Amino acid sequence: MRNKYLQNIFVLFAVLPFLTGCWMAAAAGAGAYGGYKMKEEGYTVQNPITKKKNAEQESEESD
Repeated sequence: MRNKYLQNIFVLFAVLPFLTGCWMAAAAGAGAYGGYKMKEEGYTVQNPITKKKNAEQESEESD
């Protein structure tokens, strides 16, 4: 009985790392689908991070 229990625990810990990758791929697919549906509804996405190069160009233009 104890050997069967230990064997099941070992198999669970051996397979667990492979399952985490599947969950991450499923979550990424769900996020991509959500973004696609939002784009269909007319929503747009704006990147909040501006590049330093763009900031330098704007300062040069204003001088």
